[in-house]
Amino acid sequence: MTEKNHKAACVQLASGSNVNANLLETEKLVEHAAREGARLVVLPENFAFMGARCSDMLSVVEQEHDGPVQFFLSQLAQKLGIWLVGGTVPIATAAENKVRAACLVFDDSGKRVARYDKMHLFDAKLLETDEQYVESETIEPGEKFCVLDSPFGRLGLSVCYDLRFPELYRAMLDEGMEIIVLPAAFTAMTGEAHWDLLLRARAIENLSYVLAAAQGGFHISGRQTWGHSMIVDPWGTKLAEQTSGNGPVMATIDLEFQQATRHNFPSLDHRRIHCK
Repeated sequence: MTEKNHKAACVQLASGSNVNANLLETEKLVEHAAREGARLVVLPENFAFMGARCSDMLSVVEQEHDGPVQFFLSQLAQKLGIWLVGGTVPIATAAENKVRAACLVFDDSGKRVARYDKMHLFDAKLLETDEQYVESETIEPGEKFCVLDSPFGRLGLSVCYDLRFPELYRAMLDEGMEIIVLPAAFTAMTGEAHWDLLLRARAIENLSYVLAAAQGGFHISGRQTWGHSMIVDPWGTKLAEQTSGNGPVMATIDLEFQQATRHNFPSLDHRRIHCK
């Protein structure tokens, strides 16, 4: 049964290459969020491991349904009685030099109930900061989007660079999406330019809540991520934001407000072009 009101949290981290240290920090912050009443918690992209290069994640790749990070997520969700969106976990593919960036969802019994593989890969050169990213060298893109039922509403899963592709969210909207979930690790430069604008746009145009959990800070690899994890309501209002530093950001998700907004401002009913 879907609840009309519940607390959700997005955890912000600045993960490094020590998996055990990252998991200890993650557990501490998720436990804090659960003590404050959060029943749905979202972790950032690469929460358990961020190396100097994208290819470094090959050193911590896990098999489907088997590995310490997946076990950690399942046990933590069960222990705290929460739904936990496990950021991304590198899952093996048929190719030895490729992984899937899998966003895994565990229910309050610790059962995995969904997997979404990041579809859009960040291959870009940032001239201003002389940064270059070629995720496609290591990550194999997913082929299918994912919308799932939860006690809190219909969750639409996405990861980081997906945020720039509004057609993904329109497709999920046609499958009943009510809450956009976005683990991310935006660069400091692109985050400053676009993060806030894109999150609020996706919320407004889909009249959906957005739960965006980000990496934020200086990483051991030398990379700097933007942070600013936030929860946005369907009208585009920022309900809560963690600008910098580790910690959970929390807000109440009110589906009655969302339903009233969609009823009184029926822009979704006025669409002339549909993805189906």
